[in-house]
Amino acid sequence: MTSSAEAAFDAAQSPHFASIDALVSGLAEVGYIASRRIATSLYMAVRLQKPILVEGTAGVGKTELALCTAALLGLPLIRMQCYEGLDESKALYEWKYGKQLLYTQILKDRMGVALADAPDMDAAMDRLHGMGDLFFSEPFLEPRPLMKALQERAGCVLLIDEIDKSDEAFEAFLLEVLSAYQVSIPELGVLKAETAPIVFLTSNNVRDLGDALKRRCLHLHIPLPDAALEKKIVASRVPGIEGRLTAQLVDFVQSLRGLDLRKSPSISETVDWARALILLNADALDGEVVRDTLNVLLKFEQDIVAVEPQVAELIRQAGA
Repeated sequence: MTSSAEAAFDAAQSPHFASIDALVSGLAEVGYIASRRIATSLYMAVRLQKPILVEGTAGVGKTELALCTAALLGLPLIRMQCYEGLDESKALYEWKYGKQLLYTQILKDRMGVALADAPDMDAAMDRLHGMGDLFFSEPFLEPRPLMKALQERAGCVLLIDEIDKSDEAFEAFLLEVLSAYQVSIPELGVLKAETAPIVFLTSNNVRDLGDALKRRCLHLHIPLPDAALEKKIVASRVPGIEGRLTAQLVDFVQSLRGLDLRKSPSISETVDWARALILLNADALDGEVVRDTLNVLLKFEQDIVAVEPQVAELIRQAGA
């Protein structure tokens, strides 16, 4: 199962990575409106064959960046969702214990025949050891996301989502994968990718990540967008929405983010709200439709209660 890492994704052969401007245009074609900073970070990560650690609040487009990169390049996406207690067996591989047990029963039935002509006990034991090694070979292996990514001969996009939710021990385990695109399997040796995957790690900053992990990655922080960029995102994600409504709802959301809320609306909430307004046949903001749909933007009742008395003023500021 071991092989040398002879290749990486050849970015030079992709017209989308000919320049940063080409990458911005390419991402837009698959529905991701990227700032130049985002495109520059992705361009460098792919060209330098470095994992990219994408941080920012929930809903700003971290996971979507990995999904759209895979779509842009026509590569398979392999996603590993992190959580507390995630360990090597869930991320790398497991043994097919049921299959091993079945083969053990078959071996037991044939044991006498297999050992009948062994000249002595040492020879019999040697044969048994050989049979035991068979159970810890590739046919009995169940690959998990990390191993699947390393086994993709033509490359893939590997998304390690919400790495900050995993334990520090798992973070340390990842270091070999991130630095050398390989893993060590005690029973089989070292498995090294023939084609290095394009690796994204995302973090919502639930906890601080270790220096060793950060050192192996390029860092990208995606902030909430300014009004101009957010209008482009809404126009891309909600085809057919009128420019006037787009401007009003984005300005309204931008004003909300200036309030003291438990959770300010992110890009995903803005897009969802735009779709909700279209569903309700709204062509402009008014007090009634805004109050009826605040639950799309705000995820806590205390925020909704705090905003409701200010709706009229926020609509006025939005130019409605």
